[in-house]
Amino acid sequence: MDEIAISLKNVSKCFKRYAKPADRLKEILLPKKSHAQMFWALRDISLNVARGEALGVIGQNGSGKSTLLQVIAKTLTPTAGEVFVNGRVSALLELGSGFNPEFTGRQNVFFNGQILGLSQEEIATKFNEIIKFAEIGDFIEQPVKTYSSGMFVRLAFAVAVSVNPDILIVDEALAVGDIYFQQKCFERIQELKHQGTTLLFVSHDSTAVYKLCGRAVLMESGKAILDAKPKQVIDLYEAKLLKRRDTHSESVDIQMLAKPDSSAQETTSSDEVLEEVIIQSSEVVVEFVKLLDENGQIVDSVISEQTLQLSIGILLLQSFDDLHIGFKVRDRTGEVIFETNTFAMRKKLGKVYSGTSLEVIFGFHVPLSEGEYTISLGVADGGFGEGLFRRSLVYAHNSAAFNVLRNNDSIHWSGIVNLNPSISINSSAYV
Repeated sequence: MDEIAISLKNVSKCFKRYAKPADRLKEILLPKKSHAQMFWALRDISLNVARGEALGVIGQNGSGKSTLLQVIAKTLTPTAGEVFVNGRVSALLELGSGFNPEFTGRQNVFFNGQILGLSQEEIATKFNEIIKFAEIGDFIEQPVKTYSSGMFVRLAFAVAVSVNPDILIVDEALAVGDIYFQQKCFERIQELKHQGTTLLFVSHDSTAVYKLCGRAVLMESGKAILDAKPKQVIDLYEAKLLKRRDTHSESVDIQMLAKPDSSAQETTSSDEVLEEVIIQSSEVVVEFVKLLDENGQIVDSVISEQTLQLSIGILLLQSFDDLHIGFKVRDRTGEVIFETNTFAMRKKLGKVYSGTSLEVIFGFHVPLSEGEYTISLGVADGGFGEGLFRRSLVYAHNSAAFNVLRNNDSIHWSGIVNLNPSISINSSAYV
């Protein structure tokens, strides 16, 4: 078991919920009669996490994510099942856990450090490193109840990573930090990963999950419904969010289609497949998705900074009052590079009738780095807000793919997108 950092076998967690406070009292006075409703926050979770692995945990509020992490961190005891944790755990669960609001920052560093297993001498040795990372200045001598949420999480994170844990658990804590601190935290997490630390990471930020995790689990109603690569898990999660928001959610059918994993390493089994997540309404048929060059010729590659056209053809088997079509470009990991739609572009199609065939052509520049990119396609009805829709008709990933080739006439650059910078140099001579 040395190669396993965390192992859960058939783990469940049940809480008692009472309709009113008096019911709790009645149960104490009359223990033979239960007045509680049993709420299963976790149901039969089995999960292994290898040493050095980074696992993202995703799900809607109330899905059981935080309860799962608390069971692993041993701040909650499971109702059933076995939990095996191999190594020192450092956990950033909810804001405020492990800190006494009446203590100063300095006192809490020593108090929390001891909880994490450090001696007074070890904490004293690391203290300057901790306050330097936290960047809260003289507030280190003030009670933490006077801290802003950002200051609090700075100090909590600084303490958590200072112990060089075998297992680091982070539950949405970084969401309250500013952009500079978040970047600093991600750099530190990457350092710990390279040192072999196992990471459990809960976040609604899919980009962060893509960057930090090589595997993800989707939680729903206390169950782990998908354990796969982050791309697949986030695709299913987003599809379920669309279904939840849809005014006709009962008619939204989410399908998981198996297809070969073209991104798999050569050493893996040829039988390895990806589960492709799609929403496909019977009221709309996607007839074609084509990538064209400036001359209208079908292409599968483009030189960076040149122009592509995305041609989408659909057949309508139902009339719609406010139809919209959109697309997103994703890199090989699934991270979204760009996304828009006719509603966001303020290009209304108006009312469309059953039996109509439509071709919508998006033209766009491609100032991207070399690599493979995919197109995701969306069709919806009833736009409102900032790109939200009342009905989801089509939502399909990998509808098309293209390669971006290096532009030898351009500057040398690195990153995701070429900002095409200009430069001016001013020189003055002093006599």
